[in-house]
Amino acid sequence: MKVSIFSTCLVDLMFPGVGRSMVEVLERLGCETDFPASQVCCGQPTYNSGYLEESKQAMINMMVAFEQSDYVVGPSGSCVAMFHEYPHIFKGDPTWELKAIALKNKSFEFTQFIVRVLGITNVGARLQGRAAYHRSCHMSRLLGETETPFLLLDRVGGLELAPLANADNCCGFGGTFSVKMPEISQQMADEKSACVVDTGADYLISADMGCLMNIGGRLSRTGQEIKVMHIAEVLNCAADPVKGGTTS
Repeated sequence: MKVSIFSTCLVDLMFPGVGRSMVEVLERLGCETDFPASQVCCGQPTYNSGYLEESKQAMINMMVAFEQSDYVVGPSGSCVAMFHEYPHIFKGDPTWELKAIALKNKSFEFTQFIVRVLGITNVGARLQGRAAYHRSCHMSRLLGETETPFLLLDRVGGLELAPLANADNCCGFGGTFSVKMPEISQQMADEKSACVVDTGADYLISADMGCLMNIGGRLSRTGQEIKVMHIAEVLNCAADPVKGGTTS
């Protein structure tokens, strides 16, 4: 199965280890990966700021970049959800509407692809300790995926998943929201961080690096020693090549 990696801006520029973990997990599960070099930004920051027409060139670039891909997999439910907005944005456009629909239909968030396309819930990973999982707003509410991260984490050997209070609450990142409304964003991040601390977790896990960057920053500034990990890094921990790719 051929998979094109959609790295996202944050992972590409700031957290390349997450992208590397994603590739290693997918290849261990039997996928052949590539990385279309012309990909840049999906257009979400400017689109969410109200600059629709100015965002379209970035979106067109992404449709062209992944036009030949069989599957497109990204480490962010938020950015993949942006791809799923393209058919609405280009509705009625004789050149780009069908290409937007094609990209939407073959684009998946990382855990979503593993569970719903590959049919795998146990990748053979092991991580000893207690963890809290943060559900990002865009992945849950826009992409509509709430199950696949938990199905995979439940089968990570040695990992205890603690219930997180106010799990549906936003962390305050919201892309440009945290820049435009920093005081409100900080209060939201502080509330989320306090809920994470209350779980007694060793790790904070999520499927969106924007959220992890925001919450992790507040945890660090308040002196909390909780390790922040993207779920791709967790699934790449001490993976057993014999078990990798088995279904549960």
